Amino acid sequence: MSFGFLGIQFGFALQNGNASRILQSFGADVEHLSLFWLAAPITGMIVQPIIGHYSDRTWNRLGRRKPYFLTGGILSALALLFMPNSAMLMFLPPVMVGAGILMIMDASFNVAMEPFRALIGDNLPDNQRSLGFSIQTFLIGLGAVTGSVLPWLISYFMGTKAAAPGHVQPNVIYSFYVGAAVMIICLLWTVLRTKEYSPTEYAQFHPEEAEAEQSNGLGEIIKDFKRMPMAMRQLGLVQFFSWFALFSMWVFASPAIATHVFHVDLKDTTSVNAAKAGDWVTLMFGVYNGISALYALCLPAIARATSRKLAHSFSLIAGGIGLISIFFIQNQYMLIISMAGIGLAWASILAMPYAILSGSIPAKKMGVYMGIFNFFITFPQIINGFFGGWIVKNLFGGQAIYALVLAGIFMLCAAVSVIYVQDGKDIKYQKIK
Repeated sequence: MSFGFLGIQFGFALQNGNASRILQSFGADVEHLSLFWLAAPITGMIVQPIIGHYSDRTWNRLGRRKPYFLTGGILSALALLFMPNSAMLMFLPPVMVGAGILMIMDASFNVAMEPFRALIGDNLPDNQRSLGFSIQTFLIGLGAVTGSVLPWLISYFMGTKAAAPGHVQPNVIYSFYVGAAVMIICLLWTVLRTKEYSPTEYAQFHPEEAEAEQSNGLGEIIKDFKRMPMAMRQLGLVQFFSWFALFSMWVFASPAIATHVFHVDLKDTTSVNAAKAGDWVTLMFGVYNGISALYALCLPAIARATSRKLAHSFSLIAGGIGLISIFFIQNQYMLIISMAGIGLAWASILAMPYAILSGSIPAKKMGVYMGIFNFFITFPQIINGFFGGWIVKNLFGGQAIYALVLAGIFMLCAAVSVIYVQDGKDIKYQKIK
């Protein structure tokens, strides 16, 4: 069911690890990077609830969820092909072309991702969902590892080359080409090999929800938003702190590590040393994703031995410590320790909130509520996007490393806020008065 998600995350990892360096190559300043990254949460906030709503009501020859993640995957693959080549459109500023393609890529990733999560909720009973989301997280990690290390791996065998001013390093371009191909292959595997239940079969598994609701589009989404389960509201605070921290890491890790660990000048985006720093950052992203994939296999057992809340809180603490520790590191290899903590947090963020949430929402609303839940992911990123660059420029003196320290503090706040989440199948679906 989740093999296609491996391909999506392969491409997503390439974007996360390389978008900032690509935009800097095209002329973007560090303090403006977070504004360019706003494309991701804004499109996610708009696209995911809509996709979730309509995928709940889609039944055709391909299935219920498959038409959406297949379409999103194809569009994402095309964006991967075009983004590192934005400079080819000479009549437009490359940084604006790159930002536009980044927005298209993010919208496409959002179209593809939400139905994959809903597919787990559709096909698995509640007592198997922690395992299901953890396996999905393992495949996410596996795809993210390979996508993250690919630029470094290509440069290792082909040599690190300086890029011409205004252009992207060749190893990054080749990596994006490979990512597009892997994404399509993995998606086709899931589409061809996964069975989705027909409406009749689905009604047999969920007889209490056999009566289909009438849909009126946006009005129905707003109605569902107002009556979201209490557990979903409580998870919102946890998600706010978690995703504010993650957004800071994705946006500022490249310039922070390049200047703080590799001692590269902030304006240097084309030298061999700058390329090595960028490749090392993507490799470190691969490390945290690899640890995330392995830790995801342990999460169900940890959650059973303790609780889902305790497992999630512990993981977030590890992530917060990992982010803060980067400030104290000068040796590039010591970053592996920091990334280990971040990997624990990333695995749990991708699994535990969804496992808690899926047990508290009605099955026929799985898609729309998974989409609405994305609001609690996108909103903190939008806040960070508008203010993160200003904070780095005006409060941190342009030193991106302090953005990672702030991210660690937010991750620790997320760990504390887990305490207030109710986790249990007894949480009632709230009615509108």
